[in-house]
Amino acid sequence: MPDVKTVYKKSPGLTDYTLTYCPGCTHGIIHKLVADSLVELDLLDRAIGISSVGCSALNYDFFSCDMVQVAHGRAPAAATGIKRVRPDAILFTYQGDGDLASIGIAEAIHAAHRSENITIVFVNNAIYGMTGGQMAPTTLIGQKTTTSPDGRDAKTTGLPLKISEMMATIPGATYVERVSVHDPKHVNKAKKALKKAFEIQNNKQGFSLIEFISTCPVNWGMTPKDAIDWAVENMIPYYPLGVFKDATKEDDAQ
Repeated sequence: MPDVKTVYKKSPGLTDYTLTYCPGCTHGIIHKLVADSLVELDLLDRAIGISSVGCSALNYDFFSCDMVQVAHGRAPAAATGIKRVRPDAILFTYQGDGDLASIGIAEAIHAAHRSENITIVFVNNAIYGMTGGQMAPTTLIGQKTTTSPDGRDAKTTGLPLKISEMMATIPGATYVERVSVHDPKHVNKAKKALKKAFEIQNNKQGFSLIEFISTCPVNWGMTPKDAIDWAVENMIPYYPLGVFKDATKEDDAQ
């Protein structure tokens, strides 16, 4: 048989379990970026992830580091407790918009105010994915869901929450960036942001949050390609990409 050249290997930061996400869901890409970042920074053996409630609830099967499953919205609180007894561990939470932006918003805000030395990976797909596609705090105005069949109405439900912008106003937050994984260029930028967040934690510089614009083709009622296009055309204009706060640069300037 001819020699076979290996051009790609699955990240050692991921287990051999088959991902349970729907076809076209970008959770898988984000998982790979988290795993690759921890491996490349030689932090995987010290990492402890917090599994939230939502589509990513089973990710304790997917990451090959210590993982803890917690109640809905409580990931930052659990990460805080573990970090305080294991200060040299690298703590990350992996949370969707329902888990973080709704039931868990208080935990996230207060962790940032205390400048807890943890990293939040926040996946924003503008809908409740696991429970059937209901309106989420990040659902766009006019977006149709099972609980907003005529489209979200600002008069009755308010405007979609901009988590990164809000977190950036908190003095204790060190680093806040919003990224996307809709094409290879932005995937590489997202990985760079994640690695910086983990480096900040490793350097004991405080709280970081990386928000990912993601897709939910099944609950959006779209093909994976159309979902990517919809996110670019509709989500990114309302949720612009970029760094919203980087206190490490402020420290360097002083």
